[in-house]
Amino acid sequence: MKAVTVIGIGDDGCVGLSSKAMGAVARARILAGGERHLDFFPQFDGERIIIKNDVVKTAEKIAELSAEHTICVLASGDPLFFGIGNLILKKVGRDHVEFIPAPSSVQNAFSKIGVKWDDASFLSLHGRPIEGFITKLQSLSKVACLTDETNSPANIAKYLLHYSEIDWKVFVCENLGGKEEKVREFELENLAETTNISDLNVLILIRKDPNWKPSPVLPFLEEDEYAKRLPKKGLITKKEIRILSLSALEIRPDSVVWDIGAGSGAVSIEAARIAREGKIYAVEVDPEGIEICQQNILSHKTDNVFLIHGKAPQALADLPSPDCVFIGGSKGNMKEIIELSWKRLSSGGYLVANAITLDNVSEAYKTFKDMDLIPEVSLINISRGQKLADYLRYEALNPIHIFKIRKS
Repeated sequence: MKAVTVIGIGDDGCVGLSSKAMGAVARARILAGGERHLDFFPQFDGERIIIKNDVVKTAEKIAELSAEHTICVLASGDPLFFGIGNLILKKVGRDHVEFIPAPSSVQNAFSKIGVKWDDASFLSLHGRPIEGFITKLQSLSKVACLTDETNSPANIAKYLLHYSEIDWKVFVCENLGGKEEKVREFELENLAETTNISDLNVLILIRKDPNWKPSPVLPFLEEDEYAKRLPKKGLITKKEIRILSLSALEIRPDSVVWDIGAGSGAVSIEAARIAREGKIYAVEVDPEGIEICQQNILSHKTDNVFLIHGKAPQALADLPSPDCVFIGGSKGNMKEIIELSWKRLSSGGYLVANAITLDNVSEAYKTFKDMDLIPEVSLINISRGQKLADYLRYEALNPIHIFKIRKS
C-alpha cells in the first residue's frame, strides 16, 4: 500500500465503494476529506483531517504526515478530474500516491440525461471567473459545466441571456447518486429565476440546432459586421489589414493581448476568438469609441475582451504583461507606447504597429532604430474591385505600414 491513497466517492457513500477502496480506508491511520465525506465513516478511529478552505496548506500537511503514516484522501468522483488529485500528486510525489476513482460527476450527469459524452467539452467555473465563458462557447456544441455559489446555474443563465446566447438545451443535475438526486431540464429564462438548486450540481448545455457549426478558425469579419457601430469618422482596420496584422501577432489560444487604440474593437474581437483561453485588453481613449467597442463586444459575444478607458501609455501601467501587442492608434504617443510595450512584452512575444501617416511611419522607424531593434516592415497596398456601370474597376485603400518584431 502506498503512503497516500486517493479514493473517489459519490453521494451514495460507502455503498458505491469497491472492496479495494474499503480495504484502503481500513488500513489507513489518517483519513482526510470534506466533512460530508468523513461522515460516511463514523467508525474510523484514526486521525481525521477536514479539507475545507486552505486546500494547498492541507495538501502540504498530508504530504508531511505521509512520511510516517498511511493516509486515505476522500474526494468527489474522479479525483483527477477537476479535483484534488493533481495537487496531492504535486505535494506527495507520483511514486507515493495511488488513485481509486469513482465515476466523475460529469459522467454521472450525462448518464442521467441519456446523452453520449465522448464528444462533450468540459468547462469549470468552480472558483474561476466567468469572463471568457461566452467566447469559449462559440466553438462548442455540447458542454458540461462545474459551478459554484457565485457562478451558480441561475447566474450562468443570466450571463448567457445578457449575451443573447440562447440556442441551448439546459440540464441541471443535482446531488448525483444521493438520496436527494434531481435532474431537470430548463429554458434559460426559467433557470435564471430558479433559486432552489443544490450547490452540488453539474450544468449541461447542448445546442438546439443539430446542424450548428462553429465560427471559422480565422474569424475575419467584413466591415459590414461593424457598420452599425462605427465611430463618426468611420475608422476601422480594414479586413485585409486585420488578417495580416493578426497573423503577424502570432496569437496563441491562451495569449494575453494588448490592442492599443482599439477604436471599434474589430482587432480585439477577432483576437479574442483566436485566444479563447486568453484575455484581450482593448485600450481606447475616446468615450464614443468605448461605447461602440462595448456594443460590438456584446453583439459578437467575446466576453474575454476587457475595455480600458484611457490614453496610452499611461493606461497600460496596471495591465498584465502581454504576449502580443497591437498598436493601431497612438494619439501622438507612438514612441512612448512602443518603448513601454517593448519593456512589458513577454519573452518570445510579438509587437505589431500599424502606421498610416508619414509622421507615424517615421516616428515608429526612428524609435525602433534608437532602441537598436530591427523590425520586419511591410508596406501594404490593397485595391478592391468596385462596380462602375457595367464594368468593374479598382479602388485603392490607403497604403499602410506594418511593423513587426519579436522579443527574444
